[in-house]
Amino acid sequence: MSNAPEPAVVEAYPSRVGEAASKKFEAMSYLPPMTADEIRAQINWVMQNDWDCIIEHVEPARASEGYWYMWKLPLFGIRDVDAVLREADNCGAENPSHHVRISGIDKIKQTMGFSLVTRRA
Repeated sequence: MSNAPEPAVVEAYPSRVGEAASKKFEAMSYLPPMTADEIRAQINWVMQNDWDCIIEHVEPARASEGYWYMWKLPLFGIRDVDAVLREADNCGAENPSHHVRISGIDKIKQTMGFSLVTRRA
């Protein structure tokens, strides 16, 4: 007789291409919606790791494509969470029919290490 625990049951996520409400973007989009304070904490984590933020936007119909439009230049050296959130808000205001995401770029590895959709159109 084994003392091994029962394996966890992993449920399938019921997403469908034709159902916009079921569309997910990154791993965190499977979690319940984040509060403003939780989003702020995520951006703060990016900055504490000395990563730079980049803000991007795209039309909902193209959201699953790899290319999103960059909003201004990457925020190199910006370590003010309020400034990043303000730019994301400005991006959404100027592109009201677009999704907006904030990504964190690891400048040492030169990779995107974080991505969070902060506004769905």
